[in-house]
Amino acid sequence: MTPNEVVLLVTALVVTLAVVAAAGAGILARRDGATYPAALMRAVGAFAATLKLAADVARVLSQFLS
Repeated sequence: MTPNEVVLLVTALVVTLAVVAAAGAGILARRDGATYPAALMRAVGAFAATLKLAADVARVLSQFLS
């Protein structure tokens, strides 16, 4: 595998994980009685938080690996 393929694979994995986290947050919010717009906002927040966490982990790891 080339480095470009590894980067694309990891990026796809992180985005998939973020979508799953967002779906779970939206479903749990809806089951808790939130309206559809409120549940969507919680899902968007979970998606953004997951991507932010992945970016922070990558930044910290890049400092150790370089």
